[in-house]
Amino acid sequence: MAPPFHRAAVRCAAIAALGLMLLMAGCASTPTEAGPPMRPQQVAAHSYFVQGVSALGSPENRNFISNAGFVITEAGVVVIDALGSPALAQALLDAIGRLTPQRITHVIVTHYHADHIYGLQVFRDAGARIVAHRAAREYLASDTARLRLQASRTDLAPWIDEDTRLVEATDWIDGDTELVVGGTRFLLRAVGPAHTPEDLIIDVPQEGVVFAGDLVFRGRIPFVGQADSRHWIASLDKMLLSSPRVVVPGHGPHSEQATEDLRLTRDYLSFLREAMGQAARNLEPFDEAYARTDWSRFERMPLFGVANRMNAYNTYLLMEQEALR
Repeated sequence: MAPPFHRAAVRCAAIAALGLMLLMAGCASTPTEAGPPMRPQQVAAHSYFVQGVSALGSPENRNFISNAGFVITEAGVVVIDALGSPALAQALLDAIGRLTPQRITHVIVTHYHADHIYGLQVFRDAGARIVAHRAAREYLASDTARLRLQASRTDLAPWIDEDTRLVEATDWIDGDTELVVGGTRFLLRAVGPAHTPEDLIIDVPQEGVVFAGDLVFRGRIPFVGQADSRHWIASLDKMLLSSPRVVVPGHGPHSEQATEDLRLTRDYLSFLREAMGQAARNLEPFDEAYARTDWSRFERMPLFGVANRMNAYNTYLLMEQEALR
């Protein structure tokens, strides 16, 4: 078996390769001004979200591949995530303006993946405070973040360009936090490390809505990346116990059958850990383990062909590391 430091290096290389693959595979030659429509969907009395497409980021879709939410209160609008380009953020700002004259007071960032944050500068320039978990600062200072933005300026042009910037939070939080705006309570629950170290979910109890970020993928294969899948599963189990009426995922349509839809993400992660954990414990080569695994339950889901093999590989390496602890 390779030494731990070698496996960690291989894992980092695999993650970098996945990021590059996703960017390159998502490229298209001709941008379209319209792109996917920006249509707010109302999920509760004052809660809305916009839904990105189940695809890789491209110039054609302006990197509109994730969801963003917002809640209109008596004292302003709280936005959850900022979408994948400044143009998208401006379109969201305009859409909110057609529903209410209230200003944007806060943007809560569920995690600092590119498709959720490249629009932050638009909201910051509009005067919103940006709230995020402090664990994201390590990513923001990393070569990974810098190189990802650099690549996006080429692969997602003209929507990501030299004026697109990484934006830090104005309010860093270290754990569970309550934010009250216009009498509406927002319970920011720190659930990382899971999908990322800095994961937040936002519970709005008066609305019966949970904005789950990328803890929940609906209607497509999750992106695992550097996830701590054991804690991710535990966080999903906790969310299931709270029985929210509506869950807005980071990707895909909202759910009013939270138990069923959260289980899909959880079951996929559990299946990866079981299949790849057995292979890692038996010192079975990854290629052989992947080939013998029955993927039939998941293989018809969107983005399976793009993401599943790398998800499995990263989980295989993670299970090797867990076995050494």
